[in-house]
Amino acid sequence: MTKIVVIGSSSIDLVVTSSKRPGAGETVLGESFKTVPGGKGANQAVAAARLGADVTMIGRVGDDHFAQDILNNFKRNAVSIDYVEPVTHMESGTAHIILAEGDNSIVVVKAANNEVTPAYVDKSIQAFEDAAMVMIQQEIPVETVTHVSRICRKLGIPLLLNPAPARPLEEEVIENAAYITPNEHEAAILFPGLSVSEALRKYPNKLFITEGSRGVRYYDGSEEKLVPSYKVEVVDTTGAGDTFNAAFAVALAEGQPLYESVRFANRAASLSVTKFGAQGGMPTRREVEAQL
Repeated sequence: MTKIVVIGSSSIDLVVTSSKRPGAGETVLGESFKTVPGGKGANQAVAAARLGADVTMIGRVGDDHFAQDILNNFKRNAVSIDYVEPVTHMESGTAHIILAEGDNSIVVVKAANNEVTPAYVDKSIQAFEDAAMVMIQQEIPVETVTHVSRICRKLGIPLLLNPAPARPLEEEVIENAAYITPNEHEAAILFPGLSVSEALRKYPNKLFITEGSRGVRYYDGSEEKLVPSYKVEVVDTTGAGDTFNAAFAVALAEGQPLYESVRFANRAASLSVTKFGAQGGMPTRREVEAQL
């Protein structure tokens, strides 16, 4: 099994479904409410484990009833929690999600995830041993992302950076990362003043821009590639990006070619949106390979 280390957020998602998305000052009636495990880091860890990787999570939970739910979910999905410690003075992270009109709106409260600090990563440095890939996102402090990028560069471990939620990145972090996977909105924030094609050409075989139903675009050094997505009946798009990133990381860590790695990730992401919940629809390796 290929070892992947995921550094990032763990939370509980509080999910409301509604036929209509409320506007400012508006109240609408919802149709259902559920609580499910989430957090971009945890989502990517679970997705990678289901796809056959040996996954170690580096993260924090709070001192509340959500914390045990988060930890138990990791255990059920065979994700190592040796480096997931509780923070005794605050609550676990939460995400408040509205599913309406075929898409989602999300408010994230980071809480204990803010304690995934550079010092905490240093304390967990043993987790990096024998890792084939490290994954990180941006629901943790910005200085931690920079610090991890330096560690990966020093240790020679490829870093896959999923720059979500969107915020500007230092050029050092971009250079240190092996792969960067923004969506179109995030890419516009990361590379202001550059068109999609200009940004892709600046970072060949490093920048992969996800374009939803159209697919994923990157520049291979000689031409721009669009790897098409798969058409499916959408139930819930929450977690699709996390599934894509996890599957992409797994395929790359296993040594699959770039185009095939993106294709594998697109297939996994397409399967994830056919079921409810960020993690509920994340497919197994067998399910993905059966559809390729």
